[in-house]
Amino acid sequence: MGNKGRWEYLRAIYERYRQAGRKAKKVILSEFCANTGYHRKYAIRLLNGPRPEKRRTRRERRRGLLSYSPETLALLTAVWEAAGYPWSVRLKALLPLWLPWIRKRFRVRPEIEKQLLQISPRQMDRRLQAQKTQRRRRIYGRTKPGYLLKHHIPVKTDRWDVATPGFTEVDLVSHSGNSASGEFAHTLNVTDIHSTWTESRAVLGRGEEAVQRALNEIATTLPFPLLGVDSDNGSEFINWHLKGWCDQRHIQLTRGRPYKKDDNAHIEQKNWTHVRKLLAWDRYDTHEAVAAMNDLYGQELRLWLNLFLPSVKLVKKVRVGSRVRRVYDAARTPFERVRECVQADPEKVAKLEELRKRLDPFQLSRIIERKLERISRLANRWLSPKAEQPALTETKQQRPPANRCGKAATLGNPANHAGFPLFHSRNNNKPSVTFPMSRQHHLRLHS
Repeated sequence: MGNKGRWEYLRAIYERYRQAGRKAKKVILSEFCANTGYHRKYAIRLLNGPRPEKRRTRRERRRGLLSYSPETLALLTAVWEAAGYPWSVRLKALLPLWLPWIRKRFRVRPEIEKQLLQISPRQMDRRLQAQKTQRRRRIYGRTKPGYLLKHHIPVKTDRWDVATPGFTEVDLVSHSGNSASGEFAHTLNVTDIHSTWTESRAVLGRGEEAVQRALNEIATTLPFPLLGVDSDNGSEFINWHLKGWCDQRHIQLTRGRPYKKDDNAHIEQKNWTHVRKLLAWDRYDTHEAVAAMNDLYGQELRLWLNLFLPSVKLVKKVRVGSRVRRVYDAARTPFERVRECVQADPEKVAKLEELRKRLDPFQLSRIIERKLERISRLANRWLSPKAEQPALTETKQQRPPANRCGKAATLGNPANHAGFPLFHSRNNNKPSVTFPMSRQHHLRLHS
């Protein structure tokens, strides 16, 4: 007897059991246990419990829920891909912002547009679950401590509580591949705490003057004055060049505690989302590669990330029993936060507003894709993680790996088993996740 039959049997004898006498109840109970296989005590709890109602069918349980058409889900997937795979809350805030370009590019019908705007962030997670993978990835840094001037630069460990833009966290992201020897490219990443505005520049090596010049270039492009710089304890930041430059411009220079990455949590997050997901772990060690990276950082990428991609900020943490509940503000683009600040430069804000109206985020996405492919071709393949090719056929006999040594040995990718969907291919107009971008030769934006 199945579960449905047991439930119907319980409904049939429930009233007769409740009205029967003591002896009759024993007979009914024994018969019920023999037919259903229930333990006697469990059967007593069922018969003495609440009245068993008729179970609703699956159709009845789902009545009233909105059903999304395949066209709506395909459109949602296309926007999710073009936006660089943001999480559901950011994607929900992004849809109204991108709607004029969505109408122009996809020519959606009114009913499809209505469904697209009605879908909730939780439903987005469910619908996109098949195209996501979640694995941990460990990033190995190349930071070397700077011992000079440490007693002159204060340590900042308290929580950022600023209401104006200009206070930033900075860090270097190395592009060394499998070898830390020689000179290779680094990305100087700068993020504003209040507005989440992020700028990046590539430098060859990690010299003090090169980092200071890149930071000075970023300071001139920011739509607000630079007021504070918070870094780690690397020698590229803890030096006289940067200290003198900050003192001359009246910029507050602080640092985190050694070996405490949580002190610079904001920039550590941007290192992954704005650099590592795009350029992976390949090695770049030529001036041509650095110039190509700066061509991407200084033009399309900064506009695409700061003008069109919303982000959320943590407002507070609430402890509920043994768990901590995080409360975030509404998802907004960095430009929208900057526009509301009186400290922002009106001329730069007006130019950015004009650019935002004129630019197409889908076209920006395509240009970034092409530039990433060009940058990928400039990588040093001998010292970069090797790409893992997918199996051609399932029936092909797999050969055991040969023992290798010396030059024949290959170093493993530090991002092995990462699995984040950094590369997507199309099959019958349906996107499918293949293998991480860090294991293949051509870089892609959508990661």
